[in-house]
Amino acid sequence: MDPLYFITPILVICITFGLVVYWRLKRRFTAGVLIYSFAAYFAAIILKYVLQALTLNSYAWFVSSNPYALGAYFGAQTVVFEVFGAYLVARYAASRGTLLLMDAVAYGLGLALWENGVLISIPLLINYVAYYALLSSPSTHGAVYTLVYTHYPQLFLPPAQALPLIGFSVLERIASIMLHTAWGYLVVLAATSNRKLYLYVALPMGLADFLVPFEGMIGLPISETTLFIIASLFLTIALILGSKHKNTIAAEGENPGGSPSGRPLSGLGQL
Repeated sequence: MDPLYFITPILVICITFGLVVYWRLKRRFTAGVLIYSFAAYFAAIILKYVLQALTLNSYAWFVSSNPYALGAYFGAQTVVFEVFGAYLVARYAASRGTLLLMDAVAYGLGLALWENGVLISIPLLINYVAYYALLSSPSTHGAVYTLVYTHYPQLFLPPAQALPLIGFSVLERIASIMLHTAWGYLVVLAATSNRKLYLYVALPMGLADFLVPFEGMIGLPISETTLFIIASLFLTIALILGSKHKNTIAAEGENPGGSPSGRPLSGLGQL
């Protein structure tokens, strides 16, 4: 196994945690923002896991594994559980005064952190380190090599072939970071302003998972590049709407922070 594969999880961990730390230094936010994003994200993942465990095999058989039907299946779950679920949590937090407009970016970055930095990259890095250590030991090399090669043959590709795969895997995670940040940002705008337009714009972003069944058909480069372009467009739209929203608030003489005093309301403690 080439240690080059460590690049993907290490880089994604650095990006996700780095963005949260950077935003924490740039714009102070409470620990409650990350706690709410944690609750929203992992509740969605648990619900998706349960639903897929109960229905995926039957549904795939029913639609004869049609990629369009499977894409709709995965996309609809992300729309309902991840995007709308994130809105419900944000709405609850906003109603308690513990989530403000100024927390919108932090909430989105939190969603991105839990998926890409915590759920995916940390376990992946642990697995890679374990594989590498076991493969480096003469006593375990034979058995472990057979097992790992059977399930993950790409881990034994030469560097020239491995680097493009690593690059596209990083690109996929960056696209995911942008998507989660975009819809997290918009659902907080919707929750704190009672303007459903932002929610209606955010919901279709979950349909990016429609592309999941097509990766094997159109190839990794096209699939990941398409996802990255879509994510870039969605994040741009979210930031434009957010900028217009803040300008509208400023023009109307409201406090853009979301509290009468211009400071965060008391919440779950400073991060």
